[in-house]
Amino acid sequence: MASREILFKILDLARWAPSGDNTQPWRFEIAGNNHIAVHGYDTREWCVYDYQGRASYMAHGALLETLRIAATNFGLHATWTYRSGTPDTAPVYDVYLVDSPLMPPDSLVPFIETRTVQRRLMRMMPLTIQQHMALQAALFPGYSIQFFESFADRIRLAHLLWDNAHIRLTCPEAYEVHKEIIEWGVRFSQDRIPEQAVGVDPVTARLMRWVMQRWERLDFFNRYLFGTIIPRIQLDALPAIFCAAHLLIRAEKRPQTLIDFVHAGSVMQRVWLTCAANGLFLQPEMTPLIFKWYADQKSNISRLNSVNQAVLRLADRVDICMNSRQDYPFFLCRIGSSIKPSSRSTRKVLKDLMLVRQ
Repeated sequence: MASREILFKILDLARWAPSGDNTQPWRFEIAGNNHIAVHGYDTREWCVYDYQGRASYMAHGALLETLRIAATNFGLHATWTYRSGTPDTAPVYDVYLVDSPLMPPDSLVPFIETRTVQRRLMRMMPLTIQQHMALQAALFPGYSIQFFESFADRIRLAHLLWDNAHIRLTCPEAYEVHKEIIEWGVRFSQDRIPEQAVGVDPVTARLMRWVMQRWERLDFFNRYLFGTIIPRIQLDALPAIFCAAHLLIRAEKRPQTLIDFVHAGSVMQRVWLTCAANGLFLQPEMTPLIFKWYADQKSNISRLNSVNQAVLRLADRVDICMNSRQDYPFFLCRIGSSIKPSSRSTRKVLKDLMLVRQ
């Protein structure tokens, strides 16, 4: 039987799981001696990137996998079930822990807290055979990884991400998200992305902060003063080239349900932690896939028709570039070695993630 103290220690590790823009879409409840309830939610009402809640569900999966890994550090085996009857916008996951004293700690435990995003340039040093094998071994059955490693591959991805970023920077609905998720003037942020981790130089950061105060100002800057050029160079084009590889994780069967995307998020986190264990940093590159989700469902992303048409054109290029008509990609990222980022998102303290009655 796990004591409450042990359960809190497990949650204190699990809270370091990644989530889109550090939203941490979950709250915890100690529901019994060996029972943790994870109360999830999604951000689709205000975040254009959380299409149908999918990004939040993947974050839930990353959390549940992190919790499972953390439990092994205390001789416990964790399993979870989705609580039927809970709404898609607020799913509850019941986690049950069983004593397993002969179970060794998962080798990924030491990297739960140190795993982080690297948005700046990485080394172009090729992946080793051992790193390739470790990343392949991290997958669960039913999933595969495609590596884009050659210079030509990275240039092709850079072109795709360059055009993708123009959509991201000129979409008013995306602007509403961007202005909320950056915490300016700090190195660390408990619930957002700190300015120094965004990936631009200090001069560009100061300009961005001023321009992003009003959509009208940003729109004018983009239209007449080439406002998207410098951010796209610093945040998209150069990082796409300066890395070891881009990874695309695919599912053999189309993810459709909440649970499908939760499982996909578990795979994502397993791969991300494996990168950290093998001396590699990672940066998600999810917006091309998210825009493709909109296009596939014939859903408009914006009130601007020009943005919606650009999304449709981009989705066709994603299909060609990633051969995504053959299976179902759900996570794109770049990886490589680099110095440790000096700025990062942290997490809310555990007491702020517990339900009030806890």
